[in-house]
This record gives sequence, structure tokens and C-alpha cells, in this order.
Amino acid sequence: MKPSLCLISLVAFVGLTTSLRAQTPSPSTGVTVIHSNLVAATFAKGGPLLETNQFKVQAGRREAPGIVEIHARDTDIFHILEGSATFVTGGEAVDPKPLNADEIRAKEIRGGESRRLKKGDIIVIPSGVPHWFKAVDGPLLYYVVKVTAPR
Repeated sequence: MKPSLCLISLVAFVGLTTSLRAQTPSPSTGVTVIHSNLVAATFAKGGPLLETNQFKVQAGRREAPGIVEIHARDTDIFHILEGSATFVTGGEAVDPKPLNADEIRAKEIRGGESRRLKKGDIIVIPSGVPHWFKAVDGPLLYYVVKVTAPR
């Protein structure tokens, strides 16, 4: 599976120092390329592709529902590549538990907005908004770009 040109453009535009499993950025431009073999291997199990202190790019893979997430600093941008899911946003997190200073998890959402996500859809979830993959018709493969607000 090859990354979308839009995602490569976003990574190139930001052009920041990277960590994790990506190629070293070009010293002259800061552009980072994540080669297709690494992208495909990461989508096979899901996981991070690139992380900086300002953004993260992940290969999302789900085969079952998840737990509710609330990010204090990260805005999530999902681009659905394969599969479909019932995704709930907003409402009230039931039995919320802090994971750390910037992250909260919960078992479900009460009163949120439910929507069907499918191949080709993009959804942007601002920081502070509870969100949850309530049902997954998998495997669900999706790019995640997390834009992190400064402290």
C-alpha cells in the first residue's frame, strides 16, 4: 500500500526533525520520505510511522471496536483507506480515566454523534473531543495525522 500524495505533501510541508522508524530527513530541505515497504509493514499490524514534537503520522489498523480517547493537545486527522466503522464523537465519556496529563480513556460515550466512516472519508477531531470506534467492519486501515498544540 502506497502513502497518499496528500500525506507526503503534509509531511514535506512540516519538514521537522523526526524520530522513530522513518528515513533521516534531508539536511538541505528537511523533507522525509517513508518508503512503501515500511508503510506496508506498519499497516500489517498498525503503529507509528513518524513522530516529532509537533505532529505524528501513524498507520492505523483496527479489527475490533476500541476505547474512547480524549486528547488534550492532539487534533486527529483520519483518512480511511480500507474497511468501514461506526465512529462516535462528542457526548460524555463514561467512566473516564486519565492515562497521563494529556490523554484520557473511557469505556464508551453517552449522547455522542454517531457516523459511518468508509473508504475515502477524512474526519478531523479537534483536541478535547471524545471519540470512539464503536463498531469496526475490518480490517479498517487508516492514516492518522496528529497535530500537537504547544504547551
